[in-house]
Amino acid sequence: MSTQTSTPSSAGKTGFQLPKWAGSFGFQIIAALIVGLGLGLLAKYTGSTKASPNALGATLQTIGSSYVSLLQTAVVPLIFTAVVSSISNLRQVSNAARLAWNTLLWFAITSLIAVLIGIGLGVLLQPGANTGISGDAKYTGKSGDWWAFLVGLFPKNFLGLGASSTVAESGAVTTSISFNVLQILVIAIAVGVAALKVGKAAEPFLNLNASALAVIQKVLWWIIRIAPLGTVGLIGNAVAVYGWDTIGSLGKFTVAIYAGLVLVLFVVYPILVRSHGLSIKQYFSGVWPAVQLAFVSRSSVGTLPLTQRVTERSLGVPRAYASFAVPLGATTKMDGCAAIYPAISAIFVAQFFGIQLDFSQYLLIALVSVLGSAATAGTTGAVVMLTLTLSTLGLPLAGVGLLLAIDPILDMGRTAVNVAGQALVPTIVAKRQGILDETLYNAPRNGTPFVEEESGSVADNGESATDGTTADTAPRELQDAKA
Repeated sequence: MSTQTSTPSSAGKTGFQLPKWAGSFGFQIIAALIVGLGLGLLAKYTGSTKASPNALGATLQTIGSSYVSLLQTAVVPLIFTAVVSSISNLRQVSNAARLAWNTLLWFAITSLIAVLIGIGLGVLLQPGANTGISGDAKYTGKSGDWWAFLVGLFPKNFLGLGASSTVAESGAVTTSISFNVLQILVIAIAVGVAALKVGKAAEPFLNLNASALAVIQKVLWWIIRIAPLGTVGLIGNAVAVYGWDTIGSLGKFTVAIYAGLVLVLFVVYPILVRSHGLSIKQYFSGVWPAVQLAFVSRSSVGTLPLTQRVTERSLGVPRAYASFAVPLGATTKMDGCAAIYPAISAIFVAQFFGIQLDFSQYLLIALVSVLGSAATAGTTGAVVMLTLTLSTLGLPLAGVGLLLAIDPILDMGRTAVNVAGQALVPTIVAKRQGILDETLYNAPRNGTPFVEEESGSVADNGESATDGTTADTAPRELQDAKA
């Protein structure tokens, strides 16, 4: 009988099995990119347009937008519960202020490097000279505002929600609800600090918050598992709506932007990783799932759950620190959108309109790019960052209208670099402070950024429990850092 009972199991093992690499998250995303590209081209060449999509185009658009909505829906509770939990875990840590200061310092350092590369490419490649396009484009959208950062710090309500209405030509009024990530971050920090001040009376709240965080992470796991499906819709819709032919009129500008993004992602970041004694291969294999999702979703905020997961699980940054640094980076750390892009774009506009920039104006571009990402955190968008730069330099805002046609194509690369930097800085700071889990950083990758957790486990990075509580290991890791 024992021989017979083992037969089905043995038979199952001898059956056809997919190669191990075929089940990896990276392979699934790449396969989805190829499928989405094919479906997008099919939709485009069967008559689908942005104004009037055909059945295939509408399907791709619905799938892509629905997936981004799922990601963004999970961001609000994730930021709140994760930041409150991270602050509570820092109760016994004496160097929390140093971690925060070093994080902001490295945000600025990497942004300065990125903007200098952007200025160099703009001067070298002359993207605004001899474009052969008309200069009658006008921009009437929202301009960057230096007060946006200060205004954005003050929440208008507990959830950081805002509403805006638009009136169509037919008279129909459409109201949309959005959330301000910066305000949510401020609210979470305030609640976390208040919980620490309250002391023992806040323990039930902190336990509830830890349980809520565990539930949210499980939901995020389900959402990320269907990322390949969302990728098909997102990349397919981008190709169907914009196509690659729109690059033609601004080819030199597009090449300059992507050259800058490639230099930062594949030259600057590896140098920083290696200079801190870490493996470049392990950094890229760890962060790549988030970079891939950022490229297709074009949303640092939408990718935030995955960015935080890979920073903790693959790169070995303690959760207590990562849950603070990564959400902060998603709102203020944008090497693609707020450094490379506005630098090259401002030079493009100046060259296009025949305006000569002097050395002081180049310095001003660097200053605006380093500080501007924080100033525009409450208003979102690389376009707002560009208008802020142009306004500060006194350049024509009409130049923005020239670049809007290819913005979605550029935004894919910009967002990918943003996310790579948002994971890099916490890793560097954790390494410098002696709290990086290098065993986890150097561990072999299993092809997926997530490992299905056992029932009852609510924590990562060694934080697991069977009684529904979160093991408090992160503070011990952080206490080992040098004061």
